[in-house]
Order: sequence, then C-alpha cells, then structure tokens
Amino acid sequence: EQAGINAIFLKSHTVTVLFILTCVLVYVTLLEETPQDTTYNTKRGIVASILVFLCFGVTQAKDGPFTRPHPAYWRFWLCVSVVYELFLIFVLFQTVRDGRQFMKYIDPKLGVALPERDYGGNCLIYDPGNTTDPWHNIWDKMDGFVPAHFLGWYIKTLVIRDWWMCMIISVMFEFLEYSLEHQLPNFSECWWDHWIMDVLVCNGLGIYAGMKTLGWLSMKPYQWQGLWNIPTYKGKIKRMAFQFTPYSWVKFEWKPASNLRRWLAVLGIIFMFLLAELNTFYLKFVLWMPPEHYLVLLRLVFFVNVGGVAMREIYDFMDDPKFYRKLGQQAWLVAAITVTEFLIVVKYDPRTIMLPIPFFVTQCWFLGIVLILSWTLWRFFIREVGVGARLCLFSYVAVVCRWCHHHPPPYLLWIQNGSMFSSTESIHLMMRVVFGSAVSYYYPLPVFLFCFLTSHSGLCLFSLSDCSSIRKGFDQ
Repeated sequence: EQAGINAIFLKSHTVTVLFILTCVLVYVTLLEETPQDTTYNTKRGIVASILVFLCFGVTQAKDGPFTRPHPAYWRFWLCVSVVYELFLIFVLFQTVRDGRQFMKYIDPKLGVALPERDYGGNCLIYDPGNTTDPWHNIWDKMDGFVPAHFLGWYIKTLVIRDWWMCMIISVMFEFLEYSLEHQLPNFSECWWDHWIMDVLVCNGLGIYAGMKTLGWLSMKPYQWQGLWNIPTYKGKIKRMAFQFTPYSWVKFEWKPASNLRRWLAVLGIIFMFLLAELNTFYLKFVLWMPPEHYLVLLRLVFFVNVGGVAMREIYDFMDDPKFYRKLGQQAWLVAAITVTEFLIVVKYDPRTIMLPIPFFVTQCWFLGIVLILSWTLWRFFIREVGVGARLCLFSYVAVVCRWCHHHPPPYLLWIQNGSMFSSTESIHLMMRVVFGSAVSYYYPLPVFLFCFLTSHSGLCLFSLSDCSSIRKGFDQ
C-alpha cells in the first residue's frame, strides 16, 4: 500500500496534464470570445505559450540530482531557466531604446531612467553635528537590503557548502564594490558599511547560520518512513515538514589544491558567482529597474532555486568525471544565463563599463592576478619538478635576461640560505626578467611586492649545488 501511494505521488501524470491542458485550450477556442485588443492578445498568447512549455517540461524533462520536495518542482525551475534564457537572448538582440521600452510591456512603470542611490557621503558613525540623532548615518543604512544580505548569504552557504569559499566570495565582492564605485554610485559605501555591516554582520552571520544548518543536515539521520505508517498526528506533521529537506546529504569537499583541474574549477565557480552578483546591480542600472521592483526579487528567487541544483551538478562533474561525462543541464543553463546577462550590460551601456579604472585599483588587481598565477605555477608545475627541469627553467630565464639586458648581470647568482633572490638588486632584476621592462615601469608597486614576497617565501627554484653548472653556462 505504501509503495502504491509513493508511486502515485512521484508519478509524472503525463496523461492527466495533457488532458487538462487540452480541455483549457478547447475552452479558450470554442467558448471564450477573443478580445479585440491586440496588445492584450499578444501578452496573453506569450503567457499561454510559456505555460504550455512549462507543462511539457514538468512532465517530460529529465530529472536532476534533487528529488525533494518533488522531482516536478526541480523540472519546473529547469524549464523556467530555459524561458529566462530565451527572454535574455531576445532582449540582447534589441536596440538599447527598444529593449528598455520593451520592459513597459511587462510593467508600464518601467522604461524611465532612474537615479542611483549613493550610500557613501557622510561616513561618521557618530555625528556630533546632528543633535537630534547623532546615529542617523547607521539608521539610514538600515533598509531592506540588511535582512536581504543575511538571508542571501545564508542560502549561498547552503548552496556552496564551504566556509572558505563563502568568505572569499564575500570579501572579493566588497573589493569589487571598491573598484567599481566610479561606475555605479550604488557601490559607493562607507568603510564601516563595507566591512562591519556587510562582511562581519550581515554576510558573516548568514554564513555562520548556514554552516550551522549544514552541520545539522550532515548529522541528521535520514530514515524515511511512510506517512501512513506513522501512528501519531505529530509524527505525520513532522514527516510532512521533512519532505522539504534533502532525501540524502552529500558533503562538498572542494579540495582546490589537490590538482590543477579542481583548482581551475573552483576559480571558475568564484568568478561566475561574482559575475552573477555584479549582474544584479548592472542589470538594474541599464534596464532602468528600481531595486524594489518585483522583477529584481523574482530574479533572486530564481537563482535561489536553480543555484543549488547547478552547484550539485558542478560538484558531481568535478568529483567523478568518468561517470558524469558532461556538465549538468541546470549548471549549463545557469552559466549561459550569467554570461548573457553580462553581454546585455555591455551592449546597453558600454560607456559605463569602459570608464577607466583608477590607477591604484588597477595595480591592486594586477598584483592579485599575478599572485594567483604565480601560486598556480608554483603549486602545480614548479614544486614537483626535478633539478633538471629547474635548470632548464633557469636557462630560459637567463636567455630572457640576455635579451632584455644584452648580458647576464653578475648578481643573478647571489644565492643565500637556499633562496634564489635575496637582495633589492636581484628583486629589481626579477621584475625586469619575469615581467618585462614595460610592465615593471607601468606597474612598479604590485610587481615589486610580488617579487619581494616570492624572494622571501621559501620558493627555491635552484639549489646551491646547481651554481657551478649555471656559472659554466654563463661563461660559455
């Protein structure tokens, strides 16, 4: 009896849905009089077409990794992803004016340029000049985005399931806001708004609550009992509530430093997360949508539902590439949607996107990229190679050095305590050799810091026993 009830509940009901859909279409065709309003008929026809596609997808689409509360729920969001991507493609192929005016068909209030709110300005936590309310700067920041930040990072933690990745994304986005506040005034915030209210309070508490929930889900016993086999009403209600929890639990162990493939995959996940976060603000800006508009909220609800499935598919693809030979369908769509949103931003307002980034911001990002690339080369290529490969690499550096300076400087071989570079002159040489004269000239600060950290971090490319061979090569 229990197996029969579960079969009825989990069945797709393809024939039933087809019969109901056919009855609705017959009613509209034979019994309902078609209005003479072209605009109304166009809107209703588009909505009906979307609903028919959703009915097909909910009953016929392939199941994903999640089964609770019902497989049809996740099939529905997969089909919504297809509809949203097609909508974005349509908007992408319009002119800027037509695309913005097209939003009026969804909501007549849209299509009007809106001012951006600046959260910066007076950054005093306690303003003694305001005798009425010295704490007014804090109360002004307490808008609807405060609980949204907390809830958002709580859900992102459930999606990513890793404390370190969540904190990296949280901090990196604040750096992005610093870097891009010259493009969007909305990114201009006070320092305490960035690091205290956002990172520590809202994001930090959301991540903490999410990790506690993950710990409970990982330790929770998953022994599912049939609803009709539970004797008490309290137990039945509890079982119905647990229907909205996972059927089983998989702990994500990303292990980014284990191999190059996982390291690049984790970097790609972080990049796509940050790009999706930026799209939220830039789409509002280029399509003239106020932050409180229901379309902005619907987009966030959409990503909440599809993000978990996409992340699970990405993890399965990374963890067992032989079994999962292709990227999951939801992950594929989420990546396509994120890229399409960014392309719409680039097309609709290239002037804002191309505003020059301040020089010191460029230096900081250049330093970060260089450090990531350097660590990648050291961890996955240099650390495991033998002496012979190190000599070949050093010979290559010597050739580049000859090309840049026409002769090898003698202080290149100043090796002390097993470290390749140990003097300011050798650090300067490393700047010129590895990065080239032009890069070292235009970006002196980040390149110098990279070379300094590299020379004092124990990164020993060549042992002391190699010096005689290297000297002989230079003499020749």
